[in-house]
Order: sequence, then structure tokens, then C-alpha cells
Amino acid sequence: MQSVTRRSVLAALGAMAASPLQAQLAQSPMPRPRPEGLEELVRAARPVQARSDIVEASAQLIDRFRLGGEVAFALADAQTGEVLAGRDAETPMAPASTCKTITTAYALEHLGAAYRFRTRILATGPLKDGRLEGDLILAGGGDPTLSSDDIDALLDQLAGLGLTEVTGRFLVWAGALPHVEEIDPGQPDHLGYNPSVSGLNLNFNRVHFQWKQQGGDYQLQMDARAGHVVPPVRMVTMSTSNRSGPIFTLDAEPGGTETWTVARPALGGEGARWLPVRNAAGYTAEVMRTLAAMRRPALALPEPEFIEALPPAVPVALHQGPPLAEVARDMLKYSTNLTAEVLGLTASVARTGTRPRDLADSAAEMTRWAQGFGMTESQLVDHSGLGPESRVTARDMTRLLHHVGIDGPLWPLLKPVHLSDKNGRAEPFELRAKTGTLNFVSCLVGYVRRPGKRAMIFAILTAEPERRAAIAPGDEERPAGSHGWTTRSRALQYDLIRLWSDKL
Repeated sequence: MQSVTRRSVLAALGAMAASPLQAQLAQSPMPRPRPEGLEELVRAARPVQARSDIVEASAQLIDRFRLGGEVAFALADAQTGEVLAGRDAETPMAPASTCKTITTAYALEHLGAAYRFRTRILATGPLKDGRLEGDLILAGGGDPTLSSDDIDALLDQLAGLGLTEVTGRFLVWAGALPHVEEIDPGQPDHLGYNPSVSGLNLNFNRVHFQWKQQGGDYQLQMDARAGHVVPPVRMVTMSTSNRSGPIFTLDAEPGGTETWTVARPALGGEGARWLPVRNAAGYTAEVMRTLAAMRRPALALPEPEFIEALPPAVPVALHQGPPLAEVARDMLKYSTNLTAEVLGLTASVARTGTRPRDLADSAAEMTRWAQGFGMTESQLVDHSGLGPESRVTARDMTRLLHHVGIDGPLWPLLKPVHLSDKNGRAEPFELRAKTGTLNFVSCLVGYVRRPGKRAMIFAILTAEPERRAAIAPGDEERPAGSHGWTTRSRALQYDLIRLWSDKL
């Protein structure tokens, strides 16, 4: 059986499926200090007269595209922050995944680029002749990149200690972060980019669903596969139903089992996709028990008990995730929503010393942080941009990018975008940016370096609210017209950058 790597899963999460069952699985430094004085803050937020020729040329280009809806942008000098051009730059609009640039800066400032998430196994008693005379505790630290392979490696460490038996309980602690059942409750249940968030996450809180037709029936499999292990999953089940729609249904008991059904006519011959998990801590605990039982010799762990606070215990195994800078780079590249929410929540814990109640509580704290360097017109409801109620202005986004600085930590983390002219020659500038996409929402923010010319920072926000509001229930995954609209919007954004680079 083929396996998947962590990066291949990330890539799959960023893809939009043509239909729910066509999303086939591919086998596979700190920011500059905030201004201290109010006078400096007010001066930074004061509007600056933009060049009228650039504004007019930009307006003509926008008109030619006939995108429809709203197009807002702000263009500024990367060194001074001086506004060079703008259009509706103080109009709050949905940022979509460009919100992740704010989250990255927030996490870097409060956690540091070298921060690593830790997942620990603790013991409350001594180990004698292979027997743990006490409880074994799986203690999460919120790691958004933890995989089934990492759990197996933790079990390797226990085997290295000679552990063969646990006489006490198997305890599970996920209290480092609040439990969030799903990032945006308004999304359909089956979308893998809208999973739960917890202090204990696994496989991006997704379960792998695979099906194959055998005669008149289907063989269905739910597992927690990673690069080396494929443990079956029992707490998440799937069955088929002879109906035309909806394609998926989910019945999830709080903290318990998750029962899916799928419309049989939608399956075809065979395929696979990732589905979100709502009980992330329970999912992780089950995978650990299963992997322990699959070992030779087997390690039998009791049924898990979930605890709110950690008792006195000693560490016996440790997994450390990659440095935060690496995690953030992958998050910006693949636009993984779970990672963004974990980074934002963990940064809020570091900033306030307390655990936020939920995503909105933490996003409000990040909003207050951003107001400290001039983002006074923006309000965020989460850290990923998935929630449609978040609002930013194009001018505020350029304030963020200027606050971090083009020579700061965001530049090497943002994805390089390689553009060519109409003759196929590479454009004479270096573009690093973050895209953001929701249905009939498309945004682009970033930096532009040009040889011999001033560097620029920009934010382009586009949306067609009327068409977004008209999406019928059940069509949220790929509503009619959304793909073409997004393609035209992205082409407009890149042509605006070409225009600005040429004219300034």
C-alpha cells in the first residue's frame, strides 16, 4: 500500500476539488518593534497623497478586466511606508488566507522563529522490569504537524526504555489550547480544510477515506496513514447510502464517535480523500493505542481517559516539531488553516499568559496587537482567514508588511511568484506574496524587489459579495462561476504588479 508524506498532505489540502469525490489523495527573525509614541502612530496612519498617474492607470486596467464587485488596493514604498497609490484602500474587506501573513508576524513576534511545538509522554510512577507502575500520559503541545509516524517514533522511545506493560491508566491531555470543533461552522461538514483545532492534533486532524468497488458493493477503509504507518481508525466510521444527495452526512457525538455516510452513486469505481476529524484528541489517542498494539512485542494501553490538568509526572519520551519558521513557511505555501489557527492561539497564550476561550477570543487579541502599529480599521475572527466575517483594509495590510519590513522575517517565508511577460521572458522584479481565496473573494499581498528601483509593498483585495451571497446550500465547495472569476481576479492582480513595477 502506498503511503503519503506530510508535505504531500499539505499540498492536497491547498487544492480545491472539482467535486466532493474528485479530491483524490496524491499518494504519495522577529518583526521590528512597534512604534512606542502615539505621535508616531498617528503620523504613520495619516493618508499620503498618491501619484495621480498611477492611480489613473490602475483604474483603467481594472476597468478593462470587468471583474465585477469590489477591487481595492494599496501600494507603498517598502522602506518609508509612503503611499504611492491606492483605491478604496480604507474599505474593510475579507482577507481570506492573506490573514495568514498577519498570523505569521504575530507568532514570530511572540514565539520566535526557533520555537518548537513539543509532544510528550509522561509517567507518574517508576519503571521496573518493563512494567510502568503508574499512569502513562500523552501530553499534547498543540503541534499542528504531528503525524502518525511521529506517534510511532514516540513508541520507539518507550520501547527503548524496555516498557512492555502499563499497570495504571492511559491519560490524555490536550489542554495547551482550547478545543474548537471546526474553524468555520458555516462550511460543509466534509471539507478537509475546515477541521477541528486542539492542544493535541494529528495528521492535520484529517482521516483518510478510501473506497473500492467490489461487485455490487464497496470496500470502505478509514485510516490514519502517514509516511510509514497505516493504522486503521475505528472511532470514525463510514457507510454508503442509496441517495442522490447530499453526498456526505456526519453525525458526531461530542468527544466521541464520528459517523459518516456517503451517497453511493457519487463514489464511482474507486478513490480516496481526506475528511476532517472533530474529536482530534480522541483520534490521536486511538491511533497511539492502535500503533502500540501493532508492535512486536505489543504494548497494550488501556482505554484513554481525558484530563483537564496534568498531574505530577516525569517525561519519558519527547517529539519536537520543526522550528516555527519552517512550519510557517509551509503554512504560507500550502495555506493550511489548522496550522494558522494553532500558531495564532499559541501566540495569544504567550502574549497574555492565559489560554484563549476560542478562536474569536484569540483573534481579538491578535487584532489588538495589530492596532499597535496602525492596523486600526481591521477586525479578525480567526487566524486563517477562513471565517468570512474577518475584515481588513488594503492600507492596513501594507502597514503590517511595513511593520515587519522587507528585510524582516516574512520575506524568506513568503512564496516566490515567478511572472513572465507576453513573450515568455521573466519579469524584471522579484515578487514574494500570499494569496487568499474564498468563493468570489481573491486577495494578494506581498513585497516586490526591483533592481535599481525602490522596493514596494502592496495589498490587493477583490470580492463580489452579491454572487457570494447567492451561492446555494450544498454548492459551497465549487459554486458555478467561481473558478473563472478567481482566475480573472488573479490575472488582474499580477497585471497591476507589472504596471506598478514599470511605472514607478
